[in-house]
Amino acid sequence: MGTGKKEKNRLVRQGKTGTGMDNVHVKGENFYRTGKKLKVLNMRTKGNKPQRNADGKITQAGAYQSRDIPVARVEPNRKWFTNTRVISQDSLVAFRDAMAEKAKDPYQVLLKSNKLPMSLIRDGSDTNGLKQHKAKMTIETSSFADTFGPKSQRKRVKLGVGSIDDLAEDSEKSMDKYKDKLEQNRLLSGNSGADADIAGDMQDEEQDPLSMAIEPVFNKGQSKRIYNELYKVMDSSDVVIHVLDARDPLGTRCRSVEKYLREEAPHKHLIFVLNKCDLVPTSVAAAWVRTLSKEYPTLAMHSSITNSFGKGSLIQLLRQFSGLHKDRKQISVGLVGYPNVGKSSIINTLRAKKVCNVAPIPGETKVWQYVTLMKRIYLIDCPGVVPPNQNDTPQDILMRGVVRVEKVDNPEQYIPGILAKVKTHHMERTYELKGWTDHMNFLELMARKAGRLLKGGEPDVDGIAKMVLNDFMRGKIPWFTPAPVAEGEEGNVKEGREGRLGEMPRKRKREDGESVADTSVAISEDADEDVSEDDEDDEEDGDFEGFDDDSDSDSDDEAISKAKQAAAAKSGGIESEDMIPLDASSDEEGDET
Repeated sequence: MGTGKKEKNRLVRQGKTGTGMDNVHVKGENFYRTGKKLKVLNMRTKGNKPQRNADGKITQAGAYQSRDIPVARVEPNRKWFTNTRVISQDSLVAFRDAMAEKAKDPYQVLLKSNKLPMSLIRDGSDTNGLKQHKAKMTIETSSFADTFGPKSQRKRVKLGVGSIDDLAEDSEKSMDKYKDKLEQNRLLSGNSGADADIAGDMQDEEQDPLSMAIEPVFNKGQSKRIYNELYKVMDSSDVVIHVLDARDPLGTRCRSVEKYLREEAPHKHLIFVLNKCDLVPTSVAAAWVRTLSKEYPTLAMHSSITNSFGKGSLIQLLRQFSGLHKDRKQISVGLVGYPNVGKSSIINTLRAKKVCNVAPIPGETKVWQYVTLMKRIYLIDCPGVVPPNQNDTPQDILMRGVVRVEKVDNPEQYIPGILAKVKTHHMERTYELKGWTDHMNFLELMARKAGRLLKGGEPDVDGIAKMVLNDFMRGKIPWFTPAPVAEGEEGNVKEGREGRLGEMPRKRKREDGESVADTSVAISEDADEDVSEDDEDDEEDGDFEGFDDDSDSDSDDEAISKAKQAAAAKSGGIESEDMIPLDASSDEEGDET
């Protein structure tokens, strides 16, 4: 090592790294102490050390070292004696009732709830206060050690009744509550009214008391991986869309998800979307929308990239939720629900192109994925989840489209459930068969008609049963679950309406004393009424006949041409130029109203 490097290292070790020009100031430079530097020096030197006399006693303590209690006085204020933070009990009850009424309305949202005393508002609303008080007093008066164990002091059980009659009455009330709970679980299990004539307690007695071992394939959608994906989607979402199958909304409803959002995340918004509404009659879809709208906002939708229904309403609703959260840069919308209900199809419909893989089989979506809908709205796709339910049978799980049919053993055992759910004339019209006696006879006729025969001429019952199950789940066989009708609402449809989805009101009826502007209008109205009456008669004569092909359009054209000919015959040779179009007359009458 050279001498220069040694000398340089020595200066570094001794801290003499300066160049010798540090104390040299340039002309015009302020080399005096600045105010900030002077303040720091005074803080270090002055006031920190106490002053002492010749005897060493402290005459003046240093800063923050004095033990003398200062004489302080709080400034009086009139706000001490006002009642700005006091509310009467009547006002609190009224406020609680108003808040509960607003909270029950699914179409109203409470914003900025952190600025309200929500604990005071919801205090005791969801708990039984009397029952909690009794339990608390019981624990305080008799501890566990005094009740159980070798040092127990209780001689007999303390009952809340005074006589045998009270005990019998209490037992009857408990039994009634238990039966009501069983009935509610049966209705909400998604069995769609099956075995409705069997009472709740009788049904449990008839069933096998031992738990039935089901195939592992029926446990799909309940794995830990699926639930991890589900909770990731729900935790990341501001709005949760619960997608339901319009054919069986109650069967494809995840009540555990609703309970989690209601209790653990009340700040998140939940909406229902009835997908596949093209597979059910319009009146049935409208009835389900009216029923579910009492709990959460509900929309009906038909997912299709080219020919969709309900897409604009859903986008408008998401824009409204985005407007509620203007303080955020964007909002996330998660789609959850059963497998094969169309969650990925809805995302493709909203984007008007294929951004998610879709298939008519369950389990196509494996993991969650983010999709950008617009600048402020993001969509999150989620795998299908199946909440476990003790009341669900393998047949119910299979008919909801949860299981892939090709993985089911002995699929012919589930055909009776399909024949019980689907009307006979729908099956006859779909497969062009008649005269079967039971499900095995039906499968044999189907196999011989389709040429599905095994060795020796035996019908391929297994393959035909899988084909029928696939047709049932993919919408080839028309079926639906009717919406529940409340008491007093049967036939309660407004005049001029048929209870259909998105239906506009008909023209108002002309009063007796109202003048008629032109006779041709009245004639055309009579023709229109005749046609509508014929249509209504046709609808009343037959039930839902399924969904026809495009070949029915020819019959519709013939009906329209016949209606025009009838109107021309009634007009008595009136020229078409004198006729007033019905649309114009209806618009004028709408303005008058």
